[in-house]
Amino acid sequence: MLVALAACGGGGGATTRVTIPRGSTFRAATDSLAAKGIVTHPLLFRVYAKLRGRDHTIQAGTYVLHRDAPFAEVLAALNEGKSLVPMMTIPEGWTLERVVPQLAKVLEVPADSVWAAVRDTAWLHRLDIPTKDLEGYLFPDTYTFTPGTPARTAVATMVQRFQEVWRPEWTARLDSIAMSRHDVLTLASIVEREARRPEERPVIAAVYMNRLKSGMALQADPTVQYALGGHRARLLYKDLEVDSPYNTYRHAGLPPGPIGAPGAPSIRAALWPAQVPYRFFVAFPDGHHEFRRTFAEHQVAVAAARRARDSVNALRSPLPAPAPAPARR
Repeated sequence: MLVALAACGGGGGATTRVTIPRGSTFRAATDSLAAKGIVTHPLLFRVYAKLRGRDHTIQAGTYVLHRDAPFAEVLAALNEGKSLVPMMTIPEGWTLERVVPQLAKVLEVPADSVWAAVRDTAWLHRLDIPTKDLEGYLFPDTYTFTPGTPARTAVATMVQRFQEVWRPEWTARLDSIAMSRHDVLTLASIVEREARRPEERPVIAAVYMNRLKSGMALQADPTVQYALGGHRARLLYKDLEVDSPYNTYRHAGLPPGPIGAPGAPSIRAALWPAQVPYRFFVAFPDGHHEFRRTFAEHQVAVAAARRARDSVNALRSPLPAPAPAPARR
């Protein structure tokens, strides 16, 4: 019986993609396969997998399989990860410096070809981007790219995902806040790097908007880290002197462009910042921020944050070694 079931399906059909979500039951996976025409007899396929004892060991992911494939071929693919399409997840806040080498690895193409794709002037003109690359416009999401996919095709997919996410009402909102889409993405990318708690995004955006309106320098640490070329746990005073248009301690207004890829919540926060009077904030060790209106109030909050960090560091420090026992005489 097993031999007969294994041979079910012709295996000569065209290939198609099917995604098995993480945590799917075997029945749900079989339904997905049947919907794509990969398994034409789902009940028999479930019986075959059960008899083989391999209906509880399937791997989640996106597969490329033949329609009406033999049961043995399909089951081997699901159990052993054969025909899995590589998945690439771009987290919120990632910069091109991190995206490009990862994308080159997944596509199995030279990094230079990916850099050329993200600097494609056709995309820059089409999206009205004043900077030299697509920083901030490769939307953070999970993508499936077959090895060998051209870099320009993959980059186009990620930009198109950004265009799908950007809503018409967001465009309508731009006039109300007197900002371009590029400005909003730039502000959103700073919010993305600053926020640790979702509910604080609109408040952090409001702080920076209040600074912009009052003519204050943004003094956003993430922009300095971007100018320096990487994340640093703590910036030094000398770091704040870096000669870069992205150094918002030295240059007024927004930096030239995004400092990473913001997600939709941070974009919404930049478009609809909270209605609060704050112009200062400081981070505490647990990830929350304290917001203040005046510099004097801010200094008090900074001192409290420093004490909190000192307390946390003291708890993390190893206990002193016990004194040696006196020598026996």
